[in-house]
Amino acid sequence: MLLIHFLLFSSRFVGINASDINYSAGRYDPSAKPPFDIGLEGVGDVVALGLSASANYSVGQAVAYTKLGAFAEYTVVPAKDAVPVPAVKPEFLTLMVSGTTAYISLKELGGLSEGKKVLVTAAAGGTGQFAVQLAKKAKCHVIGTCSSDEKGAFLRSIGCDHTINYKTENVESVLRRSYPKGVDVVYESVGGKMFDLAVNSLATKGRMIVIGFITGYQNPSGLQPVKAELLPAKLLRKSASIRGFFLNHYFSEYNMALKDLLKMYEKGELVCEVDLGDASPEGRFTGLESVFRAVDYMYMGKNIGKIVVELPHSVNSKL
Repeated sequence: MLLIHFLLFSSRFVGINASDINYSAGRYDPSAKPPFDIGLEGVGDVVALGLSASANYSVGQAVAYTKLGAFAEYTVVPAKDAVPVPAVKPEFLTLMVSGTTAYISLKELGGLSEGKKVLVTAAAGGTGQFAVQLAKKAKCHVIGTCSSDEKGAFLRSIGCDHTINYKTENVESVLRRSYPKGVDVVYESVGGKMFDLAVNSLATKGRMIVIGFITGYQNPSGLQPVKAELLPAKLLRKSASIRGFFLNHYFSEYNMALKDLLKMYEKGELVCEVDLGDASPEGRFTGLESVFRAVDYMYMGKNIGKIVVELPHSVNSKL
């Protein structure tokens, strides 16, 4: 593709995703050999554009984008893949991967309707926060697991009906006691023991959407294996189902989902919680060198909302 179709961005914020570990470990593309670019999303200002891109964009315009290799101060992106946003704010970045993952997976696979019971694991995380809110918009009863009272308070503030602190409560016992008939939908991103627990908690005709298994990303060998010989019987007994969701397979739905999410946020109907690391031991995540700290912070389960790294530099910096 000729450069006349591209935009050059000065990145101001980049998003941290659990998948960054899988990319850096080469699991998504085993043929890739280091060194290679990583990072999935960013938001910033247009600093230069190709001739054909000038019809729709202008220098200084705020734009968000998804592109492998987003961990960079300057990024070249095809104009067709850029998304104009009202301002260079990290809140818009939360929608690019995390928000669309929740929106599309629940819409396409969740079968949500009024009164259904929806369990969201890692509910206070980057994508969990959107699963909670979107399920509530569908008039469902939402249960969210989290690791602290602070996260529980945040979840209740965005509409979560029942929070379970898995550090201080036995999740399986709470679910069995509070929902003896099971839950209708599970939005699952943890894996390991939480996956097995969620399978056991499914109601008759229940559905589980697997969007990740973060407990196995850093150390796949330590991931508790699914007891494959037991799983078919469990699903058959309940007429239940498990579906995996990978955003790359649903790009035909992406633009519509993002447009709807942006509209909800601008109308004040959606909370886009951002965690810039201010509460982390070494402070705010600033500069590309802090990406490593931000990833560690996520895997320690400290974040509330989407983890974002700020790249502070002027759009007038010398290219």
